[in-house]
Amino acid sequence: MEERTELNILGEFGLIHRIASQKQFSHARTVKGIGDDAAVSKGSVDYQLVSTELMVEGVHFDLSYVPLKHLGYKLIVAGISDILAMNGLPTQVTVSLALSNRFSIEAVDELYAGILTACEDYEVELVGGDTTSSRSGLILSITALGTVEKDQITYRSGASVNDIICVSGDLGGAYLGLQILEREKQVFLDAPESQPILAGHEYVLQRQLKPDARLDIIKQLRELNIVPTSMIDVSDGLASELRHLAAESGLGVRVFEEQIPIHQKSYLAATELNLGPFTAALNGGEDYELLFTIRQEDYQKILDHTTDISFIGFISADPQEALFITKQNEAIPLTAQGWEKQGE
Repeated sequence: MEERTELNILGEFGLIHRIASQKQFSHARTVKGIGDDAAVSKGSVDYQLVSTELMVEGVHFDLSYVPLKHLGYKLIVAGISDILAMNGLPTQVTVSLALSNRFSIEAVDELYAGILTACEDYEVELVGGDTTSSRSGLILSITALGTVEKDQITYRSGASVNDIICVSGDLGGAYLGLQILEREKQVFLDAPESQPILAGHEYVLQRQLKPDARLDIIKQLRELNIVPTSMIDVSDGLASELRHLAAESGLGVRVFEEQIPIHQKSYLAATELNLGPFTAALNGGEDYELLFTIRQEDYQKILDHTTDISFIGFISADPQEALFITKQNEAIPLTAQGWEKQGE
């Protein structure tokens, strides 16, 4: 009998590493394959970037509380965020759908209204895709394409000891918005006559349902002539992404609780839900902010000219060190999580 190994033994990141380790790249145009936010190939002048995202109903979204227009918008954000995380500029997307017969033409129109709105907002063009039938709900796939100058490319690797760790925006809001939606769904299932209580949570709900891709941050860095030494987008939680940067650079990380940016509305939502706001920031995911490292000499440039970037820690020399330093100066190990936590 053939031996069977369950996927949750590896988890998401272990599976990606396993697939990547079995593939060798030999094409003359291939610069970087599996293992970063986007694949990189040689163009005539610039590098060409390609990234793919997959969203499955019941795993990545719940249509009982996610409007189709918002879902379409979020799909584009998720796709182009990977291009931005390579310090690139997105140019085009293709979108593929697998639909069951419970979806009407009007529903598909609503989905594409969100897709096209996001394309307009982020200056990308929808240039193709595919459709097929599904027996088990809605499945979405996006392929995002972009470009980056060869001297501007930023990988997850590349950080050096004492580089400063930066993150855009604020963290944890998307996860807390999801918890609010899940709470109200359960209330409705228990008492269908009840009305959802969402007032006061508009900020975290928007972070979950209509997140932002940080094209503005990439443009600011270019205006300041700063090329990050390493970068990744925050889609799986800050802890996970920090460990990716550390592992790819062969170094360690130290981040400080008092420096982690959390919006006041996220604090309020966390209190109401009896959740730790820093737990949400470290492990929640779907914020789509940019996490990156810079050289010490670039610190003052950012400090003087930008307002939406926080300095949260530094790269350390010990590859075994991945630490979260609390306000009480207690060092807590950062543990990465992926979809293995969802399937248990």
